[in-house]
Amino acid sequence: MKLLLNFFYFLFIGLLISSCSSDDKDEEKPTISVNYNGGFPQGCVLLAKGETYNFRAKVTDNMALASYSIDIHNNFDHHTHDDQVTECDLEDIKQAINPLIFIENYSIEDNLTSYEINIPITIPRDIDAGDYHSAYSVTDQTGWQARTSIDIKIIE
Repeated sequence: MKLLLNFFYFLFIGLLISSCSSDDKDEEKPTISVNYNGGFPQGCVLLAKGETYNFRAKVTDNMALASYSIDIHNNFDHHTHDDQVTECDLEDIKQAINPLIFIENYSIEDNLTSYEINIPITIPRDIDAGDYHSAYSVTDQTGWQARTSIDIKIIE
C-alpha cells in the first residue's frame, strides 16, 4: 500500500512539473515606432497652438497588446528621457505658467498583436509655447511595457 501511495505521489509531482511549460511565458516587451510614413510626431516638429494633429504610432507585441497611453508635458527645465532618439535645439530654461499637460490612457481590445495608435489632439491656444515631450507607452497583456519620448516644440 505504501508503495502504491509513493507511486501516486511521484506521479502527481511529475504531472505538476510537466504542466508548467515555459513555452507559455511571455518574455518579450512590446514595441513602439513613430519612424514610418505617417508616424507622428517626429523629433523636433513644430506644433502650432489651435491646430489639431493626429498622433500616430505603431505598436506590436508577440502575444497580445493590452493598452497604451499618450503623455504630452513641458520640457521647460530641459530634462531628458533615457529613450529619446533626437535632440533638438532648446529654448532657455523657464518657469511654467500655463503648460500643456495631456495624459490619456486607452485600451486595446481583441488580443491584437499589432495596432496603430491614431489620436487627434488639439493644441490649446492658451498654453505656454516652448519645448515639450510627447511620450508614448504601450503595455502587453502580461504587463511588459515599452516607452518612447519625442522632443517637440509648441509655437504661437
